[in-house]
Amino acid sequence: MHIQPTPEELEALTPLNPFGRFADGRPRVPDEVLDRLLAATTEQAWNVLHPHGYPLQFEGGWRETHPGRVTVGRALTAQFLPYRADFHAVVQQTGEAEGRSTSGGQNSWVIESLQQRDVMVVDIFGKVKDGTVVGDNLGTAVKVRTGAGAVIDGGIRDYQGLVELDDVNFYFRGADPTAIADVTLAGINIPVRIGHITVLPGDVVLGTPTGVIAIPPHLATEIAERAEDTVVRDRFGKLRLAEGTYTSGDIDVSVWRQDIEADFVAWRDSAGE
Repeated sequence: MHIQPTPEELEALTPLNPFGRFADGRPRVPDEVLDRLLAATTEQAWNVLHPHGYPLQFEGGWRETHPGRVTVGRALTAQFLPYRADFHAVVQQTGEAEGRSTSGGQNSWVIESLQQRDVMVVDIFGKVKDGTVVGDNLGTAVKVRTGAGAVIDGGIRDYQGLVELDDVNFYFRGADPTAIADVTLAGINIPVRIGHITVLPGDVVLGTPTGVIAIPPHLATEIAERAEDTVVRDRFGKLRLAEGTYTSGDIDVSVWRQDIEADFVAWRDSAGE
């Protein structure tokens, strides 16, 4: 048994990845693509994912430590299961044999695996009481290691401390004063279920005020490009509507008429957009 898959197993799990990989085998979507996705909306991402056959990549209904802050990063996934003594002993022994810290809980093993621009994605089956994956101490460690944050399908504690952290956001189901208890780590960098979506290690997590969307690496660049094109088209459309050149019915359609598209291309080229 291993706490996480081998690099070869992760490569086999994510065969469509067009980019490089981390040493652990996770897809490494370039920082430049992550930067571009910071300007993308949930809807823009959805409009690419759905036609490609990914209709179940969005989950809403979150609480946030920093509402309004957009979060983008590469998923490092983890799953916890309800405590069972024999399984817990095997996991603990395996972790210790792999050199993982024995001074903290198994949730610290996940945090110690994080790298810059990761988003920690944790499936703890929606547990809030005794399901608090981070408090302000471990939350600070997540902030320092990732500069992004976490998506926790479960609880947090020390909410008042977590909201004081800057340049980070935590999506979670609820807050509770209890510490994490009666759970066992099932694995790191494995497929996890977060609400209604499946997240694979290396997916790009896009968190917005709307919710969380998980982007397969091979679609990340297309979403960034589509989002950038949409911004320019919106600017053109609003300009022409303000001028009275076109009606809202002309502009608010999925495909513009040929003459409007030609007008847009000429405007875009002249404006250097």
